Amino acid sequence: MMSEAEIREELLILERARKDAREFGALYEKYFDRIFYFVLRQVDDEELAGDLCSQTFVNALNHLPRYEFRGLPFSAWLYRIATNEVNKHYRKTKGKRVFSLEEAKVKELAERTDDGWDEDLIQRLLNYMKDLPTDMLQVLELRFFEDKDFKEIAFILEMTESGAKMRTYRALDKLRKQFNLKVKYDE
Repeated sequence: MMSEAEIREELLILERARKDAREFGALYEKYFDRIFYFVLRQVDDEELAGDLCSQTFVNALNHLPRYEFRGLPFSAWLYRIATNEVNKHYRKTKGKRVFSLEEAKVKELAERTDDGWDEDLIQRLLNYMKDLPTDMLQVLELRFFEDKDFKEIAFILEMTESGAKMRTYRALDKLRKQFNLKVKYDE
């Protein structure tokens, strides 16, 4: 979670980048890896992820004059653009959506439970999560793998904050019931 001071500092960089595109490089450097891996988990193809990630930053730079600060880190806007690029890719190719989870990320999710986890349970969870609906996977990924709060998730997925909370809780509830877990529903 970014502090108010970090968000204000980012706004100053954005203002400079509006006047001089070279200033955008600082934001590109800061967020490229995060956006790349976010996209990669959704397409499971490094070359395609690189292309979509590049398009995300090109779109962000081209539309920088229209960027409106809404109290969120600039990264929320980048995640929104990246999500739209991934969605556009799947609409255009009519391909089956994939979602690639790293075992380490699932272990992080496992740490949010009160249960003992073993490798077998993690593998079963990985397999089960691949069959979850896209809307549930998106909120779980943003909430637990990208550490976004509900306000950011709502902005990225173009929904209300209460809708983001509800979708997250439903997804967690589905996991909890399937695996008899005690998932912590922290804000």
